[in-house]
Amino acid sequence: MGDEISLDEAKKKAARTAVDEWVKEDTKIVGIGSGSTVVYAVQRIAERVWKDGELTDLICVPSSYQAQHLILDYNLNLGSVDRNPIIDVAIDGADEVDSNMVLIKGGGGCLLQEKVVAACSKKFIVVADYTKKSLHLGEQWCRGVPIEVAPMAQVPIKLQIEAMFGGEVVLRMAKVKAGPIITDNGNFLLDWKFVGKREYNWDEVNRTITMIPGVLETGLFVDMAHKCYFGMADGSVKAQSK
Repeated sequence: MGDEISLDEAKKKAARTAVDEWVKEDTKIVGIGSGSTVVYAVQRIAERVWKDGELTDLICVPSSYQAQHLILDYNLNLGSVDRNPIIDVAIDGADEVDSNMVLIKGGGGCLLQEKVVAACSKKFIVVADYTKKSLHLGEQWCRGVPIEVAPMAQVPIKLQIEAMFGGEVVLRMAKVKAGPIITDNGNFLLDWKFVGKREYNWDEVNRTITMIPGVLETGLFVDMAHKCYFGMADGSVKAQSK
């Protein structure tokens, strides 16, 4: 146990490895995800820009307000999906990754923008620590699948999901202010706590939920990730491809 590294160090190793393998001299536009692991990816990009003198023309496209401020804090070139709709590579974290590289994302509430940036990218690369790696979804992440919804539709969406797929759907509430969490897009977040150890066809589930009127996006990222990097407890980095 004494040889194990901290989760932060594991995140850092995964993020730096991914940046060095996927952000090359000919990379022009990179998508920047959200969350604690991505901070280390941006730090590595900035190190290469300002310390090593590389990537000076690189444009960074954010997936959230957090990512935008991170890009600006490190004095990197800020882009947008309006100006840069074709992204060479996007680097983002995940709340959980299963053996088929289906992801749960949205624990931080930025799932809609994260999925847009990922979908605009030629390659979508995931970075995480070893606690995010599972054989089946729900083994590590117990807070359910986030779903961004129009506020007026939250109740019928909750009832439809529970009727179709079981489990429990709850409105995500704020911890500091009174009332529900409001996303960057002005919407509500539902968390669907699906039935554990039940076999789901996640592609079908994702498509079905997305078709419910009032659903903006789900936190299920199916067939999107090209490669995942996990910082392991022993200090190594393990890569997973589909």
